[in-house]
Amino acid sequence: MSHDAKVLTRDELRRRVEHWRNAGERVILANGCFDLLHVGHIRYLRAAKELGGRLVVAINSDESVRTLKGAGRPLMPDTERAEILAALEDVDAIVIFSESDVRALIREIRPNVHAKGTDYTADSVPERDEVIACGGRVAIVGDPKDHSASSFIANLRGQKDR
Repeated sequence: MSHDAKVLTRDELRRRVEHWRNAGERVILANGCFDLLHVGHIRYLRAAKELGGRLVVAINSDESVRTLKGAGRPLMPDTERAEILAALEDVDAIVIFSESDVRALIREIRPNVHAKGTDYTADSVPERDEVIACGGRVAIVGDPKDHSASSFIANLRGQKDR
């Protein structure tokens, strides 16, 4: 599958998920900004894929990254972040979302599992109630949150000031 074929609109994603489900496959949803791809992201996505099924990655739009992270973010436009993630073997589909969280997307695709990183607990995932209402479960995956784009960016900016 080409990288372009992995980056989908919401309508295309709904159809793709329906096709996967009809083929008996499970759907796993992971989400984030993915502003500066680092090893923590790779470990998170690989662990999500290892749950077994098709991995859908929802990427925050540029506007929602600015709301979450502040001025100067994102470093890369959402279309480029999506293209980078599409190059990863573990990722089966990507969608860009503009809402503050993925509740609406959860209602649309009803993932079997919503995978979140280790900066959450199963009880603290904001969309937990929506996942359960849609018949899915939450899984905490990846390595300890020792890596973050925000800290890398702060370090880089600090080095430039010296």
